[in-house]
Amino acid sequence: MDEVLIASVIASTLRVSAPLLLCAMAGVLSERAGVVDLGLEGKMLFAAFAAAATASVTHSTGLGLLAAIAVASIASMLHGFACVTHRGDQVVSGVALNMIAAGLTVVLGIAWFQQGGQTPPIDPAVRLTALVPAFAEPQASHWVASVLGHGLLSHNLLVYAAFLMVGAVWFLLERTRPGLRLRAVGENPAMVEAAGVSVQGLRYQALLMNGVLCGLAGAYLTLAQNASFSPNMTAGRGFIALAAMIFGKWKPLPTLGACLLFGFLDAVAIRMQGVQLPGIGEVPVQLIQALPYILTVVLLAGFIGSAIAPKALGRPYVKER
Repeated sequence: MDEVLIASVIASTLRVSAPLLLCAMAGVLSERAGVVDLGLEGKMLFAAFAAAATASVTHSTGLGLLAAIAVASIASMLHGFACVTHRGDQVVSGVALNMIAAGLTVVLGIAWFQQGGQTPPIDPAVRLTALVPAFAEPQASHWVASVLGHGLLSHNLLVYAAFLMVGAVWFLLERTRPGLRLRAVGENPAMVEAAGVSVQGLRYQALLMNGVLCGLAGAYLTLAQNASFSPNMTAGRGFIALAAMIFGKWKPLPTLGACLLFGFLDAVAIRMQGVQLPGIGEVPVQLIQALPYILTVVLLAGFIGSAIAPKALGRPYVKER
């Protein structure tokens, strides 16, 4: 049974890490361009509601994904309108976005579906399922098929897309001219403007990519991980992704490691429920559920001082005349 447990933990780690990765990469793009984004949670919540509402009504996976991306992108553009165009406080704008999302999704859910803020269950045929159904369950009779098959090959398309996005964001930032400009606008926007490139344009581009990734993260929660939308179902994942990004020092590959750490802890915590520990007894469920958030606080308290943010992060840019 050891191989079954190992395979289950690996599979759960990757599944739990997927929305964190998408959201964290969104944060990396936005903050490397100099725009603080505390609204990751709200955008992911908006996207989860849009995906569930659209997919449950239209019975279309594609339309659900498009709705999630569109709604999250609009929210990201609103954040840019407040902070980039009108140079508003980026922290306040992000917090406001989270509050609006938490309330508006419930209000719309009640108004449209009369189910206490929830959406109707999504048709199983519409939900994202494993690309290789043969590995959907671990096989105790064969170690390789169980650990490698179920652990690595039992996932849906968005799980693999999340990990591919890490490489794509790294390549964009480190190996392309647009990525160089995006990093420069987060470090020295005046130099970018002097080179004849629009600072506002670059920041809006980063926020648009940010919205697309947040949309995919939210869609994952309702089209793959759960069967419907429920109020505040993101449960702090946006803030955990933000902590992973800070722990990863605003770099894609270290952020990947932080997201996997959170995912692993969550996967292990689920399996610890009801387990009797020698000399301790049964661990309280509440403590187990709080472990990912405790780790978030510990990491931020221990590493935020050594993480150097982009120099222009959070500073509205005023064009010199």
